[in-house]
Amino acid sequence: MSVESEFIPLTPLVDPFQRVISYLRVSVTDRCNLRCVYCMPEEGIEFQPREEILSYEEILAIVRVGASMGLRKVRLTGGEPLVRHGIADLVAMINGVPGIEDISLTTNGIALLRMAEPLARAGLRRVNISLDTLQPERFRQITRWGRYEDVMEGIAAARAAGLSPIKINVVVMRLINDDEVLDFARSTYEQDWDVRFIELMPFLEEQETCIKDTSLVLGFVPTEEIKQQIERELGHLEPSQTVVGHGPARYFKLPGLPTGQAGAKGNIGFISPVSEKHFCESCNRMRLTADGKIRPCLLTDHEVDVKSILRPDGRPQTGARPGPSGRGGGNDEALRGGILEALRTKPDAHHLTDGNRPRRRKMIQIGG
Repeated sequence: MSVESEFIPLTPLVDPFQRVISYLRVSVTDRCNLRCVYCMPEEGIEFQPREEILSYEEILAIVRVGASMGLRKVRLTGGEPLVRHGIADLVAMINGVPGIEDISLTTNGIALLRMAEPLARAGLRRVNISLDTLQPERFRQITRWGRYEDVMEGIAAARAAGLSPIKINVVVMRLINDDEVLDFARSTYEQDWDVRFIELMPFLEEQETCIKDTSLVLGFVPTEEIKQQIERELGHLEPSQTVVGHGPARYFKLPGLPTGQAGAKGNIGFISPVSEKHFCESCNRMRLTADGKIRPCLLTDHEVDVKSILRPDGRPQTGARPGPSGRGGGNDEALRGGILEALRTKPDAHHLTDGNRPRRRKMIQIGG
Protein backbone atom coordinates (compact mmCIF):
# COMPACT_ATOMS: atom_id res chain seq x y z
CA MET A 1 0.00 0.00 0.00
CA SER A 2 1.39 3.44 -0.90
CA VAL A 3 2.08 6.17 1.61
CA GLU A 4 -0.57 8.31 -0.05
CA SER A 5 -3.29 5.66 0.26
CA GLU A 6 -2.58 5.27 3.99
CA PHE A 7 -2.96 8.99 4.65
CA ILE A 8 -6.37 9.67 6.15
CA PRO A 9 -6.57 13.28 7.38
CA LEU A 10 -8.54 13.73 10.58
CA THR A 11 -10.57 16.77 11.61
CA PRO A 12 -8.54 19.96 12.09
CA LEU A 13 -6.80 20.52 15.39
CA VAL A 14 -8.92 23.05 17.29
CA ASP A 15 -7.85 24.41 20.66
CA PRO A 16 -10.18 25.33 23.56
CA PHE A 17 -10.56 28.84 22.15
CA GLN A 18 -11.66 27.64 18.70
CA ARG A 19 -8.36 28.46 16.99
CA VAL A 20 -7.36 26.00 14.26
CA ILE A 21 -3.77 24.84 14.83
CA SER A 22 -2.16 23.96 11.50
CA TYR A 23 1.44 25.11 11.97
CA LEU A 24 4.34 23.44 13.81
CA ARG A 25 7.62 25.25 14.45
CA VAL A 26 10.38 22.68 14.89
CA SER A 27 13.61 23.63 16.65
CA VAL A 28 16.36 21.32 15.39
CA THR A 29 19.16 22.60 17.64
CA ASP A 30 19.85 25.02 20.48
CA ARG A 31 23.26 25.89 19.03
CA CYS A 32 24.07 29.02 17.03
CA ASN A 33 27.02 30.52 15.16
CA LEU A 34 26.21 34.05 16.40
CA ARG A 35 25.81 35.62 19.85
CA CYS A 36 23.18 38.33 19.34
CA VAL A 37 22.94 40.64 22.33
CA TYR A 38 19.22 40.14 22.91
CA CYS A 39 19.45 36.35 22.61
CA MET A 40 22.61 34.83 24.10
CA PRO A 41 25.64 35.76 26.21
CA GLU A 42 28.94 35.93 24.32
CA GLU A 43 30.20 32.81 26.09
CA GLY A 44 27.07 30.93 25.02
CA ILE A 45 24.75 28.91 27.21
CA GLU A 46 24.81 25.38 28.56
CA PHE A 47 23.77 23.52 25.43
CA GLN A 48 21.78 20.32 25.53
CA PRO A 49 23.92 17.16 25.26
CA ARG A 50 23.71 15.93 21.68
CA GLU A 51 22.10 12.66 22.75
CA GLU A 52 19.19 14.67 24.20
CA ILE A 53 18.43 16.33 20.85
CA LEU A 54 15.77 14.66 18.71
CA SER A 55 17.08 12.68 15.76
CA TYR A 56 15.70 13.48 12.33
CA GLU A 57 13.79 10.21 12.39
CA GLU A 58 12.15 11.22 15.66
CA ILE A 59 11.23 14.66 14.30
CA LEU A 60 9.78 12.96 11.24
CA ALA A 61 7.68 10.64 13.40
CA ILE A 62 6.13 13.61 15.22
CA VAL A 63 5.52 15.53 12.00
CA ARG A 64 3.87 12.50 10.36
CA VAL A 65 1.49 11.96 13.25
CA GLY A 66 0.80 15.70 13.45
CA ALA A 67 0.05 15.81 9.72
CA SER A 68 -2.44 12.96 10.13
CA MET A 69 -4.21 15.15 12.71
CA GLY A 70 -4.33 18.34 10.64
CA LEU A 71 -0.93 20.02 10.79
CA ARG A 72 -0.13 21.43 7.35
CA LYS A 73 2.85 23.76 7.72
CA VAL A 74 6.29 23.23 9.23
CA ARG A 75 8.94 25.85 9.96
CA LEU A 76 12.45 24.77 10.97
CA THR A 77 14.19 26.93 13.54
CA GLY A 78 17.04 26.76 16.05
CA GLY A 79 19.17 28.09 17.59
CA GLU A 80 20.48 28.39 14.08
CA PRO A 81 19.10 25.46 12.06
CA LEU A 82 21.83 25.58 9.40
CA VAL A 83 24.52 24.60 11.92
CA ARG A 84 22.97 21.15 12.22
CA HIS A 85 24.57 18.66 9.83
CA GLY A 86 22.28 17.23 7.16
CA ILE A 87 19.47 19.76 7.56
CA ALA A 88 18.58 19.43 3.86
CA ASP A 89 17.98 15.72 4.47
CA LEU A 90 15.39 16.59 7.11
CA VAL A 91 13.69 18.99 4.69
CA ALA A 92 13.47 16.21 2.10
CA MET A 93 12.05 13.79 4.70
CA ILE A 94 9.36 16.25 5.79
CA ASN A 95 8.62 17.15 2.18
CA GLY A 96 7.59 13.53 1.67
CA VAL A 97 5.01 13.56 4.48
CA PRO A 98 1.44 13.38 3.15
CA GLY A 99 -0.55 16.40 4.27
CA ILE A 100 2.38 18.79 4.72
CA GLU A 101 1.82 21.65 2.29
CA ASP A 102 4.57 24.11 3.20
CA ILE A 103 8.10 23.94 4.64
CA SER A 104 9.99 27.09 5.57
CA LEU A 105 13.02 27.96 7.68
CA THR A 106 14.22 30.82 9.89
CA THR A 107 17.95 31.54 9.78
CA ASN A 108 20.50 34.25 10.48
CA GLY A 109 21.67 33.79 6.88
CA ILE A 110 25.35 33.24 7.65
CA ALA A 111 25.43 29.79 6.01
CA LEU A 112 22.85 30.40 3.28
CA LEU A 113 25.41 30.94 0.53
CA ARG A 114 26.30 27.25 0.53
CA MET A 115 22.95 25.89 1.79
CA ALA A 116 20.26 27.74 -0.17
CA GLU A 117 20.43 25.60 -3.31
CA PRO A 118 20.45 22.16 -1.60
CA LEU A 119 17.63 23.28 0.70
CA ALA A 120 15.53 24.38 -2.26
CA ARG A 121 16.21 21.08 -4.05
CA ALA A 122 15.07 19.22 -0.94
CA GLY A 123 11.71 21.01 -0.93
CA LEU A 124 12.16 24.15 1.16
CA ARG A 125 9.81 26.90 -0.02
CA ARG A 126 10.85 30.05 1.82
CA VAL A 127 13.34 31.53 4.29
CA ASN A 128 13.00 34.16 6.99
CA ILE A 129 16.32 35.88 7.65
CA SER A 130 17.03 37.66 10.93
CA LEU A 131 18.76 40.96 10.14
CA ASP A 132 18.62 43.82 12.63
CA THR A 133 20.83 46.34 10.83
CA LEU A 134 22.00 47.34 7.37
CA GLN A 135 25.30 48.70 8.73
CA PRO A 136 28.24 46.25 8.72
CA GLU A 137 29.91 47.65 11.85
CA ARG A 138 26.66 47.69 13.80
CA PHE A 139 25.92 44.17 12.61
CA ARG A 140 29.14 43.04 14.23
CA GLN A 141 28.22 44.84 17.44
CA ILE A 142 24.75 43.28 17.67
CA THR A 143 25.75 39.74 16.63
CA ARG A 144 29.25 39.83 18.19
CA TRP A 145 30.64 37.21 15.76
CA GLY A 146 28.95 37.89 12.44
CA ARG A 147 29.84 39.39 9.06
CA TYR A 148 27.14 41.45 7.37
CA GLU A 149 28.56 40.51 3.96
CA ASP A 150 27.90 36.82 4.62
CA VAL A 151 24.21 37.53 5.15
CA MET A 152 23.96 39.62 1.98
CA GLU A 153 25.56 36.81 -0.01
CA GLY A 154 23.16 34.37 1.62
CA ILE A 155 20.14 36.47 0.66
CA ALA A 156 21.36 36.59 -2.95
CA ALA A 157 21.84 32.81 -2.94
CA ALA A 158 18.34 32.29 -1.54
CA ARG A 159 16.84 34.42 -4.27
CA ALA A 160 18.83 32.58 -6.94
CA ALA A 161 17.62 29.26 -5.55
CA GLY A 162 13.99 30.34 -5.82
CA LEU A 163 13.31 30.62 -2.10
CA SER A 164 10.65 33.28 -2.32
CA PRO A 165 9.48 35.53 -0.88
CA ILE A 166 12.49 36.38 1.27
CA LYS A 167 11.36 37.73 4.62
CA ILE A 168 13.68 39.94 6.66
CA ASN A 169 13.01 39.90 10.41
CA VAL A 170 14.03 43.12 12.17
CA VAL A 171 13.80 43.32 15.97
CA VAL A 172 13.55 47.05 16.63
CA MET A 173 15.45 48.27 19.71
CA ARG A 174 15.57 51.85 20.90
CA LEU A 175 18.99 53.53 20.65
CA ILE A 176 20.39 50.43 18.93
CA ASN A 177 18.74 50.21 15.52
CA ASP A 178 15.54 52.29 15.67
CA ASP A 179 17.33 54.91 13.56
CA GLU A 180 17.36 52.40 10.66
CA VAL A 181 13.60 51.92 10.40
CA LEU A 182 13.36 54.19 7.37
CA ASP A 183 16.37 52.56 5.69
CA PHE A 184 14.74 49.14 6.02
CA ALA A 185 11.42 50.51 4.79
CA ARG A 186 13.06 52.17 1.77
CA SER A 187 14.79 48.90 0.89
CA THR A 188 11.40 47.52 -0.19
CA TYR A 189 11.39 49.93 -3.14
CA GLU A 190 14.36 48.18 -4.74
CA GLN A 191 14.24 44.72 -3.16
CA ASP A 192 11.39 42.24 -3.29
CA TRP A 193 11.85 41.58 0.42
CA ASP A 194 9.11 41.38 2.99
CA VAL A 195 10.63 43.48 5.78
CA ARG A 196 8.97 42.62 9.09
CA PHE A 197 9.44 44.92 12.08
CA ILE A 198 9.15 42.88 15.27
CA GLU A 199 8.59 44.22 18.75
CA LEU A 200 11.23 43.26 21.31
CA MET A 201 9.72 40.68 23.64
CA PRO A 202 10.46 41.21 27.33
CA PHE A 203 12.65 38.28 28.30
CA LEU A 204 14.07 40.72 30.86
CA GLU A 205 16.33 38.50 32.94
CA GLU A 206 17.67 36.79 29.84
CA GLN A 207 18.35 40.08 28.08
CA GLU A 208 20.20 41.55 31.04
CA THR A 209 22.44 38.48 31.08
CA CYS A 210 23.07 38.62 27.35
CA ILE A 211 24.15 42.28 27.24
CA LYS A 212 26.19 42.35 30.46
CA ASP A 213 29.51 42.68 28.59
CA THR A 214 28.38 45.37 26.16
CA SER A 215 27.50 49.05 26.38
CA LEU A 216 24.07 48.38 24.90
CA VAL A 217 20.76 48.83 26.68
CA LEU A 218 17.78 47.16 25.04
CA GLY A 219 14.75 49.44 24.72
CA PHE A 220 11.24 48.57 23.58
CA VAL A 221 9.74 50.35 20.56
CA PRO A 222 6.00 49.80 19.92
CA THR A 223 4.72 49.02 16.44
CA GLU A 224 2.55 52.12 16.27
CA GLU A 225 5.58 54.35 16.74
CA ILE A 226 7.43 52.55 13.94
CA LYS A 227 4.45 52.75 11.60
CA GLN A 228 3.92 56.45 12.31
CA GLN A 229 7.57 57.20 11.57
CA ILE A 230 7.36 55.43 8.21
CA GLU A 231 4.12 57.15 7.20
CA ARG A 232 5.35 60.57 8.32
CA GLU A 233 8.46 60.32 6.14
CA LEU A 234 7.52 57.97 3.28
CA GLY A 235 3.77 58.19 2.85
CA HIS A 236 0.62 56.31 3.80
CA LEU A 237 0.97 52.55 4.02
CA GLU A 238 -1.64 50.61 2.09
CA PRO A 239 -2.61 47.06 3.12
CA SER A 240 -0.78 44.53 0.94
CA GLN A 241 -2.56 41.74 -0.91
CA THR A 242 0.58 40.02 -2.21
CA VAL A 243 1.93 38.26 0.89
CA VAL A 244 2.68 34.54 1.14
CA GLY A 245 2.93 32.99 4.60
CA HIS A 246 1.07 31.86 7.67
CA GLY A 247 2.38 34.00 10.50
CA PRO A 248 1.09 36.87 12.65
CA ALA A 249 2.44 39.81 10.62
CA ARG A 250 0.17 42.51 9.19
CA TYR A 251 1.52 43.62 5.80
CA PHE A 252 1.54 46.93 3.94
CA LYS A 253 3.13 48.53 0.88
CA LEU A 254 4.76 51.91 0.41
CA PRO A 255 3.22 54.22 -2.22
CA GLY A 256 5.04 55.54 -5.26
CA LEU A 257 7.70 58.23 -4.83
CA PRO A 258 7.30 61.90 -5.82
CA THR A 259 10.11 61.31 -8.33
CA GLY A 260 7.75 59.12 -10.30
CA GLN A 261 9.09 55.78 -9.11
CA ALA A 262 6.37 53.17 -8.86
CA GLY A 263 5.28 51.61 -5.59
CA ALA A 264 7.51 49.27 -3.64
CA LYS A 265 8.49 45.82 -4.91
CA GLY A 266 8.45 44.38 -1.42
CA ASN A 267 6.18 44.58 1.61
CA ILE A 268 6.45 45.99 5.11
CA GLY A 269 5.12 43.86 7.94
CA PHE A 270 4.53 44.47 11.62
CA ILE A 271 4.60 41.79 14.32
CA SER A 272 3.29 43.20 17.59
CA PRO A 273 3.26 40.56 20.34
CA VAL A 274 3.45 43.14 23.14
CA SER A 275 1.41 46.15 22.08
CA GLU A 276 -1.37 44.48 20.10
CA LYS A 277 -4.17 43.55 22.47
CA HIS A 278 -5.62 40.82 20.28
CA PHE A 279 -2.32 39.42 18.98
CA CYS A 280 -2.96 35.87 20.24
CA GLU A 281 -6.51 35.54 18.93
CA SER A 282 -5.31 34.29 15.53
CA CYS A 283 -2.50 32.03 16.81
CA ASN A 284 -2.30 28.90 14.65
CA ARG A 285 0.86 27.24 15.99
CA MET A 286 2.64 25.08 18.48
CA ARG A 287 6.37 24.51 18.93
CA LEU A 288 8.55 21.44 19.18
CA THR A 289 11.80 22.04 21.06
CA ALA A 290 15.06 20.42 20.00
CA ASP A 291 14.92 18.13 23.04
CA GLY A 292 11.45 16.83 22.31
CA LYS A 293 8.95 19.00 24.20
CA ILE A 294 5.83 20.46 22.61
CA ARG A 295 5.22 24.02 23.80
CA PRO A 296 1.64 25.19 23.22
CA CYS A 297 2.77 28.83 23.63
CA LEU A 298 6.13 30.52 23.11
CA LEU A 299 5.80 32.69 26.20
CA THR A 300 4.60 30.22 28.81
CA ASP A 301 6.67 27.49 30.42
CA HIS A 302 4.18 24.64 30.04
CA GLU A 303 5.53 21.78 27.89
CA VAL A 304 4.44 18.28 26.93
CA ASP A 305 7.19 15.65 26.71
CA VAL A 306 6.92 13.56 23.54
CA LYS A 307 10.54 12.42 23.42
CA SER A 308 9.86 9.90 26.18
CA ILE A 309 7.18 8.35 23.95
CA LEU A 310 9.68 7.97 21.14
CA ARG A 311 12.35 6.56 23.45
CA PRO A 312 10.75 3.91 25.63
CA ASP A 313 14.20 2.47 26.34
CA GLY A 314 15.81 5.90 26.67
CA ARG A 315 17.84 5.62 23.47
CA PRO A 316 17.52 7.84 20.40
CA GLN A 317 15.70 6.34 17.44
CA THR A 318 17.90 6.62 14.36
CA GLY A 319 18.59 4.67 11.21
CA ALA A 320 15.46 3.23 9.64
CA ARG A 321 12.99 5.89 8.61
CA PRO A 322 9.63 5.69 10.45
CA GLY A 323 6.64 4.39 8.55
CA PRO A 324 3.87 6.48 6.96
CA SER A 325 1.94 7.11 10.18
CA GLY A 326 4.97 7.83 12.32
CA ARG A 327 5.84 4.31 13.44
CA GLY A 328 9.45 3.79 14.32
CA GLY A 329 10.53 4.63 17.85
CA GLY A 330 7.22 5.45 19.48
CA ASN A 331 3.56 4.60 19.61
CA ASP A 332 1.33 6.55 17.22
CA GLU A 333 -1.58 6.76 19.62
CA ALA A 334 0.66 7.97 22.43
CA LEU A 335 2.12 10.66 20.15
CA ARG A 336 -1.39 11.73 19.20
CA GLY A 337 -2.21 11.89 22.88
CA GLY A 338 0.80 14.13 23.52
CA ILE A 339 -0.18 16.49 20.71
CA LEU A 340 -3.77 16.61 21.96
CA GLU A 341 -2.60 17.33 25.51
CA ALA A 342 -0.57 20.27 24.22
CA LEU A 343 -3.62 21.43 22.24
CA ARG A 344 -5.92 21.20 25.27
CA THR A 345 -3.51 23.21 27.42
CA LYS A 346 -2.86 26.01 24.92
CA PRO A 347 -3.62 29.29 26.74
CA ASP A 348 -5.89 32.01 25.43
CA ALA A 349 -2.97 34.49 25.34
CA HIS A 350 0.60 35.00 26.52
CA HIS A 351 -0.40 37.47 29.31
CA LEU A 352 2.84 39.45 29.10
CA THR A 353 1.06 42.55 30.36
CA ASP A 354 0.07 40.59 33.48
CA GLY A 355 3.72 39.95 34.29
CA ASN A 356 3.95 36.49 32.76
CA ARG A 357 7.45 35.56 31.56
CA PRO A 358 8.96 32.23 30.48
CA ARG A 359 11.55 31.33 33.12
CA ARG A 360 12.83 27.86 32.30
CA ARG A 361 14.31 28.43 28.85
CA LYS A 362 16.03 31.18 26.96
CA MET A 363 14.61 32.18 23.59
CA ILE A 364 17.34 30.27 21.73
CA GLN A 365 16.24 27.07 23.53
CA ILE A 366 12.65 27.47 22.36
CA GLY A 367 12.99 28.29 18.69
CA GLY A 368 11.27 31.69 18.51
